[in-house]
Amino acid sequence: MSLYGIYKTAALSPRVTVASPEKNARTAFEMLKKADEEGVGLAVLPELHLSAYTCADLFHQDALILGCERALAALLEKTRDMKMVWLCGIPVRIGGALYNCAAVCQSGKILGVVPKTYLPNYQEYYEKRWFASGKNAGVKTVRLCGQQTLFGEMLFRFGEMVLGVELCEDVWVPVPPSSRLCLAGANVIANLSASNELVAKSDYRRSLIERQSGGCISGYIYASAGVGESTTDMVFSGACLIAENGGILAENRRFEEDGSMITGCIDVQKLMAERRKNGSFHDNAVFTGALSEEIPVVEGEEPGLHAEQIDRRWNPTPFIPDTPETMEVRCREIFAIQSCGLAKRLSHTGLTRAVIGISGGLDSTLALLVAAEAMKRLSLPAKNILAVTMPGFGTTDRTYQNALELIDSLGAELKEVDIRPACIQHMKDIGQDPDLHDITYENTQARQRTYILMDLANKNGGILVGTGDLSELAMGWCTYNGDHMSMYGVNASVPKTLVRHLVSYVASISDKRTRAVLEDVLDTPVSPELLPPDEKGQIQQKTEDTIGPYELHDFFLYHFMRFGFEREKLKFLALRAFEGKYDEAVIDKWLSAFYRRFFNSQFKRSCVPDSPKVGSVSVSPRGDWRMPSDADRSAWLY
Repeated sequence: MSLYGIYKTAALSPRVTVASPEKNARTAFEMLKKADEEGVGLAVLPELHLSAYTCADLFHQDALILGCERALAALLEKTRDMKMVWLCGIPVRIGGALYNCAAVCQSGKILGVVPKTYLPNYQEYYEKRWFASGKNAGVKTVRLCGQQTLFGEMLFRFGEMVLGVELCEDVWVPVPPSSRLCLAGANVIANLSASNELVAKSDYRRSLIERQSGGCISGYIYASAGVGESTTDMVFSGACLIAENGGILAENRRFEEDGSMITGCIDVQKLMAERRKNGSFHDNAVFTGALSEEIPVVEGEEPGLHAEQIDRRWNPTPFIPDTPETMEVRCREIFAIQSCGLAKRLSHTGLTRAVIGISGGLDSTLALLVAAEAMKRLSLPAKNILAVTMPGFGTTDRTYQNALELIDSLGAELKEVDIRPACIQHMKDIGQDPDLHDITYENTQARQRTYILMDLANKNGGILVGTGDLSELAMGWCTYNGDHMSMYGVNASVPKTLVRHLVSYVASISDKRTRAVLEDVLDTPVSPELLPPDEKGQIQQKTEDTIGPYELHDFFLYHFMRFGFEREKLKFLALRAFEGKYDEAVIDKWLSAFYRRFFNSQFKRSCVPDSPKVGSVSVSPRGDWRMPSDADRSAWLY
């Protein structure tokens, strides 16, 4: 069985010898054996590997065609005990025509033979001189290596993986066979290719594979012929790529004299989750007639996979790009979305002022930076931002001074309101002991601040800009009708792990004074500061001590909402992503906490203010997430 719908695949490009089926079978077996030992369940060899692609008029020779069939028979015998599925390019004669084919094999059997549909016959290509298109072959079976097997377009099912096959040129046409195959049910495509090299062709080919896997919401394995091909007029590099839904999982180093092999673990459950959420994918299948076409489905044995054989890396911070270059571009884009959204709300309402509560923490800092940028977009002065500090029982000197310094450096208007007297009076009114530091004690402060900010927005003809982020809304770490509420929430779809990077990005493009205060804010522990500081005046209430690490919860949130993974798979992915940092017991503990808090807090998310959606995950009931507030969580806590 596969593990959580993950299938280990390989793209192989062995050393090829032109017109020598026996030698090519030998190099193919060496790589197939290596792939099998590494736990690969699906291996793809290049187009016409057994003969080589550049045989030209030798394709009219019986010795070559019959030699390829004998070589395939030898490979089938040698791989009889392998459960791995493997595909090999071979020329196949049927009647008066020769077809450029892919033989799909497993456990010594040929499961099916898929012919190439589109034959290039332009520039350096001359395939129609030797081959016929398989589109209208007029036959449905072929006898090959002593086995009677299906011939033509078909799907191959191996457990949750449904395989479709196309060859080289097929993916370069406007409507590739893989598009139709995926609409009919394939979730992984294998492409056996012989793509020669030209200047800049490699980049275009990579983008083509990325785009096709993204449009088809599929895995895509591309294996091309290597340097052993004839260099009469063309040079081949052995380009190999494995993609998944628009992203490259693996890519080889080209021009390797001894050939190359790459592996990539494709998550089929993830792909199918994306398809189910994307209603247009199913509509396209219906409207194009792909679901009504009678495409044969061949059943094969599901290849197994052990956890230690999975070589895929999962990003522990899925909301954050892997490279600094991409990170900068992403932050610039998100910051622009946030500020444009706020600018639009201000211009639509005809208001020119923004009111923000500033604590000196990360979230309110980002909201203030967004507001400052929005004012620039509207050609309004920074003084139109009323930045309000509201010292409470837990406010520390560090956050307070950072708030004052940031407000001044940005040129916003400062207003300070000490909420402690009002909170003490309120606690007296409701009979709350001020020495009892419970949830009422904390929420009294949060609601008092929101009460003040709302009225200041009315008094100054502005709107209250919310500061809460996506992670807090997901975990319910906000006071209902307190910091949970605003007139426009600029951070509501930005996860906590990303807030830090956005502030860091703005710091990098700010003046020296602003950068200095932002860097200190980044170095301050995350806290709502609703409980008194310790005897040294330092922050005592640290959010992550109570609800768990935000990096874990953001990881859970991403995979839970994007793909709907079950608990055991989420735990498995987290163990892989945070290997060496958190053990199974810790991950299990905080995963249970995530589910409990997420399900208990839906009522807060059902009435959040408007906010700009910046990424693929949002908990707004208008932007991305609709869920009953009283859903039972027991199915997620087993």
